[in-house]
Amino acid sequence: MGGREFKDAVYEQLARVAAAFGSPKRIEIIDILAQGDRNVENIAQETGLSIANTSQHLQVLKGAGLVLSRKAGLQVFYRLSGPVVEDGYQVLRRVAEERIAELGKIAKDYFEGADGMDPIGRTELMARAVSGEVIVLDVRPALEYESGHIAGAFSIPLEELAGHLAEIPADREIVAYCRGPYCVLAAEAVRILRSHGRHAARLAEGYPEWRAAGLPVETPVS
Repeated sequence: MGGREFKDAVYEQLARVAAAFGSPKRIEIIDILAQGDRNVENIAQETGLSIANTSQHLQVLKGAGLVLSRKAGLQVFYRLSGPVVEDGYQVLRRVAEERIAELGKIAKDYFEGADGMDPIGRTELMARAVSGEVIVLDVRPALEYESGHIAGAFSIPLEELAGHLAEIPADREIVAYCRGPYCVLAAEAVRILRSHGRHAARLAEGYPEWRAAGLPVETPVS
């Protein structure tokens, strides 16, 4: 193999990974799997895809070495193949945030309309949580909370929040979080909480960013 052939072969393999990231739905699947293992049916429900289309996207990701699968009875569960995959997604996101102005405008327009208030950062949340000033509320699906969550956070999935407001002390501020800076669950939770007279805000990022920063988390005992 000559030098030209070598370079062509290398860049062809890099392009396989780039192509796997080249679908909005596959990027969303990676974002979902950053929260923990999920089965095909659950991923399909979260992404709004059919099970057949979800399986096709997962096979592309698996072929590029980005996800792994395991069988549990009749179900197939998928997970990211390693931390480097999530790192790659984070790099992609940062590049887009810095170079594509439209992304920032879309996020600004949505979140200003959704909760109309600046989110709080993880450093501020850490300090306020330690002092007991706030209640930290995880509004992701229960399965994601069980896979790992911010230490001390309570779990009330968004779809159950309105029916469980009585369980949340009325005299404490609530900080809701979900999957990351573009996750809509926390913004919707804040809207619901404020509509019921609660003092609420959302975390600017999500569980993966909190975990990556080395802040306290609780995970299942293996």
